[in-house]
Amino acid sequence: MQRCCKNLAFSLITRRRFCSKTDEKIVASVLFERLPVIIPKIDPVVYAFQEFSFRWRQQFRRAYPDSFLKKTENRGQGDHNIDYVPAPRVTEADKTNDKKSLQRALDRRLYLLIYGPTYGAAEDEAVWHFPEKIYESEGTLRKCAESALKSVIGDLSNTYFVGNAPMGHMIMPPKENAKELCTLKRFIFKSQVVATNKYDIKKGKDFVWVTKAELLEYFPEQAAYLDKMIICLV
Repeated sequence: MQRCCKNLAFSLITRRRFCSKTDEKIVASVLFERLPVIIPKIDPVVYAFQEFSFRWRQQFRRAYPDSFLKKTENRGQGDHNIDYVPAPRVTEADKTNDKKSLQRALDRRLYLLIYGPTYGAAEDEAVWHFPEKIYESEGTLRKCAESALKSVIGDLSNTYFVGNAPMGHMIMPPKENAKELCTLKRFIFKSQVVATNKYDIKKGKDFVWVTKAELLEYFPEQAAYLDKMIICLV
């Protein structure tokens, strides 16, 4: 019986490497977001209040001569008087639900998720996750986060990291089927898209740009924490 237990323990050790408390892994993750491109639609309650405020102020406005208010008569001629036609709020990417495009959900924030192997998952198991990297010899955790994002998009010239401190912190206990039974301490940094509407994603099997509501569906176990961490009104 003792020999069987020793053989079983030896087989487990050879298949999976155990980590001590001092070998806990620190991971720098990046919440890469695209800010809204257009102004969100006004809430009906807010619109009603603004309409009421406008009509109330109209009672006490200064009266101007009719000749001053007739824009059609006073407006000059020229190309600068061409009527402005706004671009559509719903894009082709919205119609086709193309989550690989940044040209969707223009009035809301979008976040980048990568599909592929990651730290803490089973060997060769692909899962959805943020761009991330194990902290090694970088000078700071932010430098590690920058390296993680750079490995995904290739260049950081169209990005902006918000501050030097992480916006969130999660402790991920090891999973039973993980390659290494180590506790992962994930520090999440925020970075934003700057002056571009397309990136060359070079890492992972797939990627998506999702809204906050869609993002929470990808992480059901951490949804409650991520909902509090990601503060966005749109």
